[in-house]
Amino acid sequence: MNTILFIIQKEFIQVFRNRMMLPIIFVVPFVQLLILVHAATFEMKNIKVSVIDLDMSSSSRKMVSKFQGSPFFIIKNTSFSDKEAQQEMKKGNVDMILHIPYGFERKLVKENSAKVQVVINAINGASAGLISAYSMMIILDFNRELLVDFLSPAMLSSTHNINITSSYWYNPKLNYKTYMVPGILCLLVTIIAFLLSGMNIVREKEIGTIEQINVTPIRKVQFIAGKLLPFWIIALFELAFGLFIGKLLFSIPIIGSLWLIFLSAAVYIFVILGFGLLISTMTNTQQQSMLVSFFFMVIFILMSGLFTSIESMPVWAQNLDKINPIAYFIRIMRMVMLKGSNFYDIRESFYSLVVYALAIISFAVWRYRKVT
Repeated sequence: MNTILFIIQKEFIQVFRNRMMLPIIFVVPFVQLLILVHAATFEMKNIKVSVIDLDMSSSSRKMVSKFQGSPFFIIKNTSFSDKEAQQEMKKGNVDMILHIPYGFERKLVKENSAKVQVVINAINGASAGLISAYSMMIILDFNRELLVDFLSPAMLSSTHNINITSSYWYNPKLNYKTYMVPGILCLLVTIIAFLLSGMNIVREKEIGTIEQINVTPIRKVQFIAGKLLPFWIIALFELAFGLFIGKLLFSIPIIGSLWLIFLSAAVYIFVILGFGLLISTMTNTQQQSMLVSFFFMVIFILMSGLFTSIESMPVWAQNLDKINPIAYFIRIMRMVMLKGSNFYDIRESFYSLVVYALAIISFAVWRYRKVT
């Protein structure tokens, strides 16, 4: 035990002695949290619209004003030429074209119906879907106001309306930051633990100190435990610091137990440290270690459910995601922080991480060769 403590002490001295390591551990995650929470969002704002109003009536102007008054749309330009508006869209200057045909108001009055064309740039399918949904909401609201204007009081009183009252559980204000912060915290903890543990033993190889350690009576298990535990402590500290920042700056709710969050994090960090250790046993330079770590991290992060729902992925991707540890931890964090889930609710994901940690660390320790 004393041997492990001496190795841990040596690792902490190395970390705090390295001037480049301190900003990476303590400053970079804070900056990333601030930037990613604001940048990683599917909410669409400042949608640029080109308006073609061929009717130039009070009704058409009222519809245009509805779009203009929305916080999501910006009227970029107006035109009477469909070709000119399409050219603006091809150049990327506008995201949507609102085409109001001639005779729009007349048809509303005489025929009780009129058509409006909405052309959306659908290069990004997700963005196009949101723009379409926002547009339909504005047009439906405009249609409801027309009913009040054109129908008589007697007809309105005979109209039966269905009133819908919505209640959103766990995120009542539909704040996207509330959904993203737990996932981004998982991401930051993963990056710190994965990269640092992956490069640690490789650094010993590069500077030649691994040979000196190999000729000492230190056993392999003691050496690896002393190498990994400092980064396990640092990663837990990063999580605590991130939770504090998330609560202070973004008012993120933490409904569930903090002890359950840190218990799950402690097991999850062992999984990531095991991956880092495994990579370090297969590489000889820090550059190789970073490239291999980056390869796995990109796949794990994109398939973790951080940005897109796992349920919307193909079946083969969902099955492949069962070996993705980040997906388990993000699910646990969101359930405990936002829903207040207890251990019984997360037990399957938790036990999966426990099995994962035992398997990956055992394999990494077996893979490491202490050559004397």
